Amino acid sequence: MIKGEESKYVSHKVLIIEDNPEIAALIRLHLQDIHCEADIAGDGAEGLKRVGQGGYDLVILDLMLPVIDGLEVCKRLRNRPDYLPIIMLTSKSSELDRVIGLEIGADDYITKPFSLPELVARVKAQFRRLEVMARSTEPAPPERLTFDGLVIDVQQHLVSLDGQAVKLTAKEFALLLHFARHPGRVFSRMQLLEQVWNYSYEGYEHTVNSHINRLRNKIETDPANPRYILTVWGVGYRFNDRLNIDSPPNIDPSGAP
Repeated sequence: MIKGEESKYVSHKVLIIEDNPEIAALIRLHLQDIHCEADIAGDGAEGLKRVGQGGYDLVILDLMLPVIDGLEVCKRLRNRPDYLPIIMLTSKSSELDRVIGLEIGADDYITKPFSLPELVARVKAQFRRLEVMARSTEPAPPERLTFDGLVIDVQQHLVSLDGQAVKLTAKEFALLLHFARHPGRVFSRMQLLEQVWNYSYEGYEHTVNSHINRLRNKIETDPANPRYILTVWGVGYRFNDRLNIDSPPNIDPSGAP
């Protein structure tokens, strides 16, 4: 290969945040086989610094990291305005932390010791998902959904209730939008995991429950008697399709009246 020609084959850039240099080097080597350029950060603080410099398409994040642990890194990445897929590396003994990682925004996880071909397959799946998201969002016109005082501004990722801004996490917003785009349709917890979280792991349905509880606390006047997101006992949840569609008030992102 002619010197300098290799760069044109690089399709994605990945950041590996892993404190074990041997594991990190092996991951980078296998990512090169699918034309990925990969950088390595040995601790959480360095990883956040590199992400802040920009240019990455995906982060492979170890859970147990020095300086700043993986859960905190994941949380801070999800507080950023730009979306960056995260694959979390965990040990088999850290199931609780794995659940927390998924709830705060990790897109996928793989347990150590892991198969490198499986990790590469997970990486490729995230890239395919990014491509689908890009195709689906590029032509989308401005969209605003309104239901009895609840306003969802899709383009600006803003939600208001009776004119007051409601602060939602990225996953809470995605969950609410998914319901609002399919009023009356009943979704099981597993279906919501597949369609909103983009993974289907049995035993993690409580992730859906906790997000819906938090969402109800933010948008429902009486969370115990919800008006928007209804429980269908023994099946799942649905968005109330008997709400009035009204003219949306202006949304003030600051929450000021």
